[in-house]
Amino acid sequence: MPTRAPRLSCRTDATPGGPHTRPDWALEGPIPGRAAACRRAGTIHLGGTLEEIAGGEADVDAGRSPERPFVLLAQPSLFDPSRAPVGCHTGWAYCHVPLGSTEDMTERIEAQVERFAPGFRSLILARHVSPPAALQQANPNEIDGDIGGGSNTLWQLLARPILAACPYATPLPGLYLCSSSTPPGGGVHGMCGYHAAQAALRRTFPATGRMVRRRRT
Repeated sequence: MPTRAPRLSCRTDATPGGPHTRPDWALEGPIPGRAAACRRAGTIHLGGTLEEIAGGEADVDAGRSPERPFVLLAQPSLFDPSRAPVGCHTGWAYCHVPLGSTEDMTERIEAQVERFAPGFRSLILARHVSPPAALQQANPNEIDGDIGGGSNTLWQLLARPILAACPYATPLPGLYLCSSSTPPGGGVHGMCGYHAAQAALRRTFPATGRMVRRRRT
């Protein structure tokens, strides 16, 4: 019988970052954002004014669930039609919540989306909500529902998941990590994957790795 590959857990940081809660939606149509640019964007940050965003995040830090959370909204089916049946769409979002929170933030998240995309709620065909505990259960690296793989401290930006000459390599030959659990941590930059690919090239095809380094210089 085939053996199952071991499940790797990369989180070594004892200090959690920000817990999240995430609803996923099946939608009858595209999200009708007020701004035309938002109707063409893969990822949107919803938060109103700077003061409102800062206030909501301050509530989370103080252990309170914000009434108007700062929401990150994704609409992947705009660019990948295979995500939904013809004519339909998918979307998902998340917001920060206090550590240990079990409060259902779905209504508040959907209210924020509706605020900037009137008519959004009428498009919802089905939803699946993942609170922090469910996120951790699905992925052991997301401790306390932290999708960032640990707090973004200076040490963690350099030493994820451990301090090593090649933090992207694993004990399994040919298997490399390229998630936010590797340097330089979470963020919309793609550098974890870039550096992991470079490490894989150098170790698997040494000559190719040397060529890549020369082209960059």
